[in-house]
Amino acid sequence: MDDIVKQLAANDFSRARGQAILSEIQHFLNTDKDKLLSFHDVKDILKPKNQVYQGHQVVPIKLVAGSEGRYKDFNKFFLPKADHLRSRWERVDQAHLRDVILPPIQLYEIGGVYFVRDGNHRVSVAKAQNVEFIDAEVTSLATEISIDPSMTTDQLKEALIAYEKNIFYEQTSFGKLTGNMTLNFSTPGRYDVIYNHILVHKYFLNEDKEEEIPFSDALVSWYKNVYNPVIAIIKEQWLLVNFPGRTESDLYVWIIKHWDFLKKKYGCYPLADAADDFSKKYGQSKGSFFRFLPLLADRIFGRRGGKSGVNTSTNN
Repeated sequence: MDDIVKQLAANDFSRARGQAILSEIQHFLNTDKDKLLSFHDVKDILKPKNQVYQGHQVVPIKLVAGSEGRYKDFNKFFLPKADHLRSRWERVDQAHLRDVILPPIQLYEIGGVYFVRDGNHRVSVAKAQNVEFIDAEVTSLATEISIDPSMTTDQLKEALIAYEKNIFYEQTSFGKLTGNMTLNFSTPGRYDVIYNHILVHKYFLNEDKEEEIPFSDALVSWYKNVYNPVIAIIKEQWLLVNFPGRTESDLYVWIIKHWDFLKKKYGCYPLADAADDFSKKYGQSKGSFFRFLPLLADRIFGRRGGKSGVNTSTNN
């Protein structure tokens, strides 16, 4: 009987390895779709503020989306990615085939999905055997972002950016005040930067006022006199061609920071020159013709950015 169980477990592992190889081939053009989420990467992205031990729970296997320390050993579907996992994997599978009850695994829960702290091989075997639930000791980490088990790291970042944008637009009424719904960023955390820019602008506007101006007035003034002129320069100099995958709003944040650095170093410094200097130092100067085409189409058929001045005292 033991020999039969061992042979069945060996066959199960070989089948799982074959499926992992096939999945790798299927996703060779987009390898992120085959990668298991790293718990540490997710924590770095979402930055949960606290964690609470939830005790013993019965957890749906389909919601186990990643691992704390073994995310390189298994793929997105918890299939084993290396032959050196065979011995331990088969021992766990043998226990499953013999109906041996194993201790609960240890999981982190964040955003509605789970990450394995201890018990990666048991999760892998459970998935291979189409087990629907598993016993686990769960520790939860608080976040407002909901995670789908199929998400890649990049998709998780996009979900966080969308959440931050929604909060920013709701709290500031940015869309209603400016008519602009396209304040977009390629990395998280930028909406807080914009909020601080508006507060700094508000501070300078209030310097010669007896009564403090409303935040909404400062926002509109910042948008018209600070943000839009920078965006106009970005369009006039075709700067996005040199920064593939980035947005105009990304460049606004970087150019303002670079401009502030140049002003502190050299004194008065033209904004357009600061933008050009930033692009030459940090951009991909030899932009692809195919990256250039969407900008050309936007220039011909879409909005054209006009020139306007900037009050430099509001951007220090």
